[in-house]
Amino acid sequence: MSDSLPSGSPSDHEPATNSPEEATTTSSTTTTTSTPEGPSPPPIQIPLPWPSNSSVTLDWIQNLISAFDWSSKNLPPSELPSVLPVSVFDALVLTASKILHKEPNCVRIDDCNENSRVVVVGDVHGQLHDVMFLLQDAGFPCEDRFFVFNGDYVDRGAWGLETFLLLLAWKIRLGGDDGGRDQLTGSMSEEKRSGSVRDRENVIGECVFLPQRVFLLRGNHESKYCTSVYGFEKEVLAKYGDKGKHVYRKCLGCFEGLPLASVIAGRVYTAHGGLFRSVSVTPSKRSKGKKNRRIILNSETKPLCLGSLEELSKARRSVLDPPWEGQNLIPGDVLWSDPTMKSGLSPNTERGIGLLWGPDCTEDFLKKFQLKLIIRSHEGPDAREKRPGLGGMDEGYTIDHVVPSGKLITLFSAPDYPQFQATEDRYKNKGAYIVLKPPCFDDPEFHSFEAITPRPAVNAYYDYKDVIDSDEELDLAAMVTST
Repeated sequence: MSDSLPSGSPSDHEPATNSPEEATTTSSTTTTTSTPEGPSPPPIQIPLPWPSNSSVTLDWIQNLISAFDWSSKNLPPSELPSVLPVSVFDALVLTASKILHKEPNCVRIDDCNENSRVVVVGDVHGQLHDVMFLLQDAGFPCEDRFFVFNGDYVDRGAWGLETFLLLLAWKIRLGGDDGGRDQLTGSMSEEKRSGSVRDRENVIGECVFLPQRVFLLRGNHESKYCTSVYGFEKEVLAKYGDKGKHVYRKCLGCFEGLPLASVIAGRVYTAHGGLFRSVSVTPSKRSKGKKNRRIILNSETKPLCLGSLEELSKARRSVLDPPWEGQNLIPGDVLWSDPTMKSGLSPNTERGIGLLWGPDCTEDFLKKFQLKLIIRSHEGPDAREKRPGLGGMDEGYTIDHVVPSGKLITLFSAPDYPQFQATEDRYKNKGAYIVLKPPCFDDPEFHSFEAITPRPAVNAYYDYKDVIDSDEELDLAAMVTST
């Protein structure tokens, strides 16, 4: 089936072999695996070539999965360029970035039908093998299977770069072997261009995955500050050596283009942190022109109130670190805010950025925008341990607010977290993902899963003994807020 991983994938729940022949494979090599049943899967090409005509097919992505899985178990991190050359990294990130930067702040997933399924995923934090299992367990993205990822792809886990690149590969605007290939070149005929998304997909073929099927939202860890504290920057430098700074800068640029939120079937709002404040835009008395508009912020002298989806759509998301002060507060709210059981909207003093919102705010937001469900992430078992009144993260999800108009859910998809704590200090939590089904896509189906073990031996890229587990009480004054 097209939705299955090739043999040797993490779905086997077995560690890869470490034969001398495999351990020394670094260039222009084809590694094959075999199974007792059925045909042999495609060979693993190392190093990975960028596909001809930039047409990333299902076979190419499966090869990427197998190569990342194999290299994580058989090669030192510094050998990643022998698996994924910098030139291939550049092509992948450039192609994905062009698509991401064109997407709105809040993407709307409206082309669901009676055969559609929408899979929502929470924080994954560089736990590559668990992500590969999740993709197999839920089924690969396809015409009728959408994926919405709520951010936090990197940091803490040892394979943040591979995880992020794998998800970008699923996101990429792809081409087929017929007239649909011009999705990249823009040369599609006017008749095909004017057709529906479904028509264009039929032209392109079933092995092509358009951006309208995979949505990557931004998490608070997709930022310069967090990646400098929690390991992603050091991970990239360790893996790409003298090219590491270049690779890191390209990743940061890609992070800036990630959308902030999604609305699924007009019924479900998803974002990494959650809700956000209102900022009023008023024209200057001197002129009603656009250039003279000024932002009136909700300060301590003016009560905070919930923002609107229209305000969200106008926020400026292309910043390395969302500001905690000034005029552009909505991105920081969306990425850093948390729910509470206390009514009202208040500053998130524990984190130093974002908001805390109560059940009344959840009700107001759902009712105002005719929604039934909010799915957010941002809090793992470490954060929830410090949040009295809210549920733990043992199963990978919690239902935090139940109000007349619907529910608020927190979703966390990194099992046995955090990766590098001593066994007795880890939370042994399950990860989870949500499946939304027709007719209304607002009745969540929860799927919890255990971590893939044993994990490959690897060193941490941050000082997990001294750096706090959760994102509270960070030195947010060090965040870069300039454009």
